[in-house]
Amino acid sequence: MTDVLRLRQALGARLRELRRDAGLDGRQFSLAAGWHWSKTSRIETGKRTPSETDIGVWCEVCDARLAKPDLVAALRNLEAQWTEWKRVAASGHARRQKRAVEIEGQARLQRVYAPVVLPGLLQTEDYARAVLAQCIRFLDTPDDLEAAVAARMQRQLVLDQIRHRFVLLADEAALYKTVGDDAVMAGQLRHLLDTAFDNPRLIFGVVPLTAEFTYITTSFDILDNRVAMIETISAELTVVTASELALYEKAWKALSKQAAYGDRARELITVALEKRT
Repeated sequence: MTDVLRLRQALGARLRELRRDAGLDGRQFSLAAGWHWSKTSRIETGKRTPSETDIGVWCEVCDARLAKPDLVAALRNLEAQWTEWKRVAASGHARRQKRAVEIEGQARLQRVYAPVVLPGLLQTEDYARAVLAQCIRFLDTPDDLEAAVAARMQRQLVLDQIRHRFVLLADEAALYKTVGDDAVMAGQLRHLLDTAFDNPRLIFGVVPLTAEFTYITTSFDILDNRVAMIETISAELTVVTASELALYEKAWKALSKQAAYGDRARELITVALEKRT
């Protein structure tokens, strides 16, 4: 469960209590509200986020107008947790990359799990350009490709900061996922061999294709022990609650234990490189 889901479920539970306190079952309430009963059910179970208008109607039907300000505040807090990619990238992807420079610069320990594409901190310029170009096409956001690439390259300067430490994990599948073309991939894999193993502040590991299934997850970053940032198709989610951070720590522990490091990781990269050349 994510912060968003928990907040949505908590809001739904509060609305359900108001309905019950008003002596209404789901269908009676829905009829009075003027919408289908399934909408009531989905809101109460946290499967749908109500609008502020919905909350106003709810309080009117349940004669609970005094509860409206707190409920609206809870809704706005929920919405603040869920930042749509289109809103983040409304002025282009460069802004998102520059924000990452600031966030990553404040962390002393950064742990990254990358199941599909290789970690941004180790990407070549050509690889990063291909990744960001596809993001722009897919999300249909403003085309600020070169500025976004420059900002992503700037993010890598943090690797030279003495007080920072990094543990970066990539699935073996990411070594084979074609980003750009064979030339881009070959350059990226050579870059990994040249840079991922000679920085004393950086540990790079490859989670083999044969590793045991841990849990369904997308890419995520854990910054120090205080926040996890998760990328989904439609949004970037920030997790700060202790119970949820514990789940990401649990996933990280399992993945890092499965990963290959040092010579074994080099071998897996070399095999992938040979297929490109």
